Amino acid sequence: MASEETKTMTASTPPTPTPIRTDAASGAAAEKQPPTRAWATRLVIVGIVLAALNLRPAITSLGSLLEEVRDGLGMSGTLAGLLTSVPPLCFAVFGVMAPRLARRFGPSAVVCAGMVAIAAGLVMRPFLGGTVGFLAASALALMGIAVSNVLMPVIVKRWFPDRVGSMTGLYSMALALGTSMAAAVTVPMTDALGGSWQSGLAVWATLAVVAVVPWALLARDRRAASTASPEHVSAEVRQEDAGLRITRSRTAWALACFFGLQATAAYITMGWMPQIFRDAGVPAGEAGVLLAVTMAMGVPLAFVIPRVATRLPNQGPVVVVLGLCGLVGYAGLYLAPEGGAWAWALLLGISNCAFPLALTMVGMRAKSSVGVAKLSAFAQSTGYLISIPGPLLVGVLYQHSGGWGLPIALMAGLMVPQIVVGILAGRNRTVEDEVAVAA
Repeated sequence: MASEETKTMTASTPPTPTPIRTDAASGAAAEKQPPTRAWATRLVIVGIVLAALNLRPAITSLGSLLEEVRDGLGMSGTLAGLLTSVPPLCFAVFGVMAPRLARRFGPSAVVCAGMVAIAAGLVMRPFLGGTVGFLAASALALMGIAVSNVLMPVIVKRWFPDRVGSMTGLYSMALALGTSMAAAVTVPMTDALGGSWQSGLAVWATLAVVAVVPWALLARDRRAASTASPEHVSAEVRQEDAGLRITRSRTAWALACFFGLQATAAYITMGWMPQIFRDAGVPAGEAGVLLAVTMAMGVPLAFVIPRVATRLPNQGPVVVVLGLCGLVGYAGLYLAPEGGAWAWALLLGISNCAFPLALTMVGMRAKSSVGVAKLSAFAQSTGYLISIPGPLLVGVLYQHSGGWGLPIALMAGLMVPQIVVGILAGRNRTVEDEVAVAA
């Protein structure tokens, strides 16, 4: 296993195992727990996969039907750009609440509630009528996605401290599969359901309902729940929790900026790439498949990249390779959007694998579960705040310029600082050490 993961394990292993809470709030090393039941471990793996499958269909299914939704709700290009900015806004606002909620209720219960919120939001949003109702129901679903986004690295660190790379890869692979699946089948499924965009969007609530089951069982399991109870937290853990001021870490800020810029690229791609291809003359169904190809690149690569990253002392080279793929993809999208559509979709799909790399670095840049929880919440919430203007600005530039030249130039331009901050975030250091030096 990677040296970073080994370092994390050995740094926190106590002489005598003691039952102790190790969720988002505790930060105690996972190895302090008594051996967990095999069925619970398997259930966590199933739950992680099902949760990950649900973290993007709410967004990519909308991207595939954005033109139909705009026509149905009477949206302008600017308002549609605002709609594509709603996901990062919700992730920033609600994601910061996740560690506090996990402290109070336990991470399994919070993720379970998140899956319920996704299902409710997806089934309601097409039928509430009007843009306001659509946005409100979307926000409910995105709230569930936000808290689950933040807690997934925490759950991986808590249950699989010696397999951070492989489990992050599995989670990222399932997330990419859900993303690409929604992009690929939403249009044909909508046609099969009678051509109603409302039905084509609402059907994805079914997948979220399935994901509720394992997390509900985990939340009700008393042995798992006991590890989330505040009275089991040691004084050492409480002191660590109170003393880690994540904003004093330069690596935390670099990782937050990297997360924000890769999220900007991802949400612009998910929200606007099908429309770019459609405006270039690509049929709607094929445009959805091209987005699916872009997202599907994350299925194998999201499993490989975290494993490679955890074996490197510095993740900067991986950041550079992904960034260069993005720059070439945007150049092709500008010069020959229809003629080289499949090549650009593949290259942008490789570039979008900066997301699993960022999640992996969250687990590697902190020593303890407390550090991972705080770093995950800070990097994701701050990062999503950074990403909010991107999709909206693309919509404004598209509407006022009458073409995709300026929006694509913006996308390519943002790739340069993404590479720079990614190199800084990939350096071999931890936020705990940086905060200790700063203090």
